Amino acid sequence: MARYNGPKARINRRLGAQIYESGGAIRAMERRDNPPGMHARPRRASNYGQALAEKQKIKHYYGLGERQLRRLFGSVAHKKGNTGEQLMVLLERRLDNVVRRAGFAKTRPQSRQGITHGHFQVNGVKVTSPSYLVRAGDVITVRNRENIRTLYQGVVSEGSAQPLDWVAFDAETLRATVQGLPGTSDISLPVDVNIVIEFMSR
Repeated sequence: MARYNGPKARINRRLGAQIYESGGAIRAMERRDNPPGMHARPRRASNYGQALAEKQKIKHYYGLGERQLRRLFGSVAHKKGNTGEQLMVLLERRLDNVVRRAGFAKTRPQSRQGITHGHFQVNGVKVTSPSYLVRAGDVITVRNRENIRTLYQGVVSEGSAQPLDWVAFDAETLRATVQGLPGTSDISLPVDVNIVIEFMSR
């Protein structure tokens, strides 16, 4: 993915949600929660604008490029059931999302960086792809190197976990066990995914 390296608070203000969780972005939005830009005036977005904004939320929140999102959409488009819910459940299963929500990292960009640097193992095997989809029974651990374990013990002790019903996390051993698959109630991003599906189906 082509990572977004610009001002994160600007994205939060533009989309009206805490998409990026870094301290600076949160503080900046608390100071000014209006959209960025000079002489910004509130106006009702068109249907196209609303759908585009919701799609941008998904891309920034999960760290996806357009092609990645299209590929995931294609993988669920012909399955039975609600396409939007299936897409969001698939995104929740991404390794970088699970690492963030379990409490190994404070933000998703931080979890992606740790994964690409080879800090995590799934079932004892090093995984360097943030888009890896976890399955029931998978065990996520930090590599057994003192400097890496010290780093993540410090992060975990700060309590950035977002409790998950489908993942059991042991802070002492730095071990997360996937006990099942996420459901629609486990989706962490408040987004109107149905208008995104409609938009992408054109």
